[in-house]
Amino acid sequence: MKAQPPRDRNANTDASARPVQRFRRPDDPHWHWLEQRDAPEVTAFLEAANDEARRWFAPLEDLTERLYHGHLARRELAVHGLPTALDHFTVWSETAADADHPVWWRHANDAPETAEPFFDTQARARDSAFFEIGDMALSPDETWLAWTEDTQGDEIFALWLQHLPDDPPVKLLDDIGPELCWAEDGTTLLFTRFDATQRPESIWRLSLRLTAPSPSIDHEALILHEKDPEFWLGLGKTRSREWLVLESASKDTSETHLVPARSPDSAPWRFQPREAGVEYAIDHRPGHFYVLHNRHAPHFRLDRCDETNPDSDGETLVEHRDDTTLEGVDSFSWGLVLTERDHHEAQVRLRVIELDAAHARQRDHWLALNETPCSQALGATPHFDARRLRLREESFTQPPSWTEVDLDSGQRRLLKRQAIHGDLQPENLTCQRLWAHSHDGERVPVSVVMRADLTGHPLPTLLHGYGAYGEVLDAWFSVARLELLARGVAFAVAHVRGGGERGEPWYLAGKLEHKANSFHDFLAARDALVEQGISDGERIVAHGASAGGLLVGASLNLSPERFRAAVLDVPFVDVLRTMQNPDLPLTTAEYSEWGDPRDPAVRQRLQAYSPLDNLPERPWPPVFLQGSWHDTRVAYWEPAKLYARLSELAGPDDTPPPLLRTDMDAGHGGASGRFKAWHDHAREDAFILWALGKA
Repeated sequence: MKAQPPRDRNANTDASARPVQRFRRPDDPHWHWLEQRDAPEVTAFLEAANDEARRWFAPLEDLTERLYHGHLARRELAVHGLPTALDHFTVWSETAADADHPVWWRHANDAPETAEPFFDTQARARDSAFFEIGDMALSPDETWLAWTEDTQGDEIFALWLQHLPDDPPVKLLDDIGPELCWAEDGTTLLFTRFDATQRPESIWRLSLRLTAPSPSIDHEALILHEKDPEFWLGLGKTRSREWLVLESASKDTSETHLVPARSPDSAPWRFQPREAGVEYAIDHRPGHFYVLHNRHAPHFRLDRCDETNPDSDGETLVEHRDDTTLEGVDSFSWGLVLTERDHHEAQVRLRVIELDAAHARQRDHWLALNETPCSQALGATPHFDARRLRLREESFTQPPSWTEVDLDSGQRRLLKRQAIHGDLQPENLTCQRLWAHSHDGERVPVSVVMRADLTGHPLPTLLHGYGAYGEVLDAWFSVARLELLARGVAFAVAHVRGGGERGEPWYLAGKLEHKANSFHDFLAARDALVEQGISDGERIVAHGASAGGLLVGASLNLSPERFRAAVLDVPFVDVLRTMQNPDLPLTTAEYSEWGDPRDPAVRQRLQAYSPLDNLPERPWPPVFLQGSWHDTRVAYWEPAKLYARLSELAGPDDTPPPLLRTDMDAGHGGASGRFKAWHDHAREDAFILWALGKA
């Protein structure tokens, strides 16, 4: 069943005026010429497609504006961040009701009346069509602020430094990575640089002359270089503030180097050598390192080793378990907070282990969950000896809340909860977890949220999925989503293999040679929603972004008739050609996720599911594609090629034709300002409501 188009008497319906007809090149049926970024005809084609989409959306402008303003009316536009006490100052952010970006404030810990602004990102963004902070880092004495910013959307950053609170900022470096980390000597700053494919390949040390108001670089030195193109470098510091952590990692192998945080000129020493297929991460308490790893433990285990002799045999603190993946460890002076994931229920939990001076367990318990499914994560708790933990919790029906848990009394105190205005409140919503059966019998979790008063009736549904890199789609609340729910649409998430919702095995079962499981799981989730009476089988729209665009694109190729329409944001759809080009950003680092097509068997496998290489003769349903000109993760030409190819396959009566909108000022994450991003989201929702017959 096809959705009916909105009527626009002024729209140009002449097929010859469509961009694909005007720009087609018979000698390039695959539209590879769109990869020539500097060619003027490329921007001309994208602008023509934008004009076509603009004309098509014209009858939906009123709906788009109603969705946008309805969204604004439901949220608290003036946002006051949660204050966090550091060693000397308490810091927080405030975003004005009409601002896109926040202003950061501080006061001395013992003098709240001295509150003052110290970093105005709204002012810094004023002259840029795109503005994004990569990282912010306060010096140990909290008198200097270093940050990285991207004003293009291409994820290439500049380094700035400012003496607080209000000295003029000074730019120190261009063309670096986003990450920053101060050493504990107070004058040394670590940062990353990219190679030609925008891979963080090196970590550098800046020795600074911190003379206000004009700091300068005294010396710059390379401290770690990663030659393997499949590995990326990252920066961190243990909560104990004793060690700088330099991590080199591919998708399935990692290696860590350490530098004493108070002696940053020391040469980094390798904690444990890399071993193919072994991932490990470390944290620290005085005298000991805690090593989270998957050596002979596919779901990870936690070991403790001596700080002075890390190669010696240590103690296993948390054994490997078949039904649980150990996802993270956070060390405190009194013990550990572990992040664990139950495979059967696809639910994350936080576990607190308190240790005495002899390292014996004094207490071992899980923190309570308000509901399931939900998200629960450790919030900003910077102090090593803190016995009051901050938690961030949310679900599909409950907005984010920040809670303080007192480990001594066990009491929980609500610090902040996102306010929701309007007629649709959390208590008016209901969430269900159902289980679909995929092609091989595997149980696939599916989450769905809807208005409570509409349960028992098959509803038009938006089905979302991602399913790659082990990324987890734990329950999250969305104010924008309320506009769909209020109009009687259900929102569902297919937790397909390739994601991490059911732990490490779930990820491994949806990558490399098992990738096709993700597509079958997505279709099974769609069918389960219909079979269990939740969704109207004639009115289901698919949604995916980035690698989720691959998921949806491949699923549509397998069974286009199962969906009423689809929305694909910055979709990764030219899989084979992209993976065959090692000069593109991400490609070599992605071999362990998708495979190296230089192997003929891998090439054949990628070609078998790459959406652009498998477009069916049966037409796709209406599709709205979105790309970004400065996207370095999924190049603008991937959605553009799909738009062109689908347009050629579309019949003259297909309404609408495939639609493409390219944001010429943004990168992979879309618009940086919140109001533009919300408006873009409203346009998507207008398309979805049109497709579902709810416009």
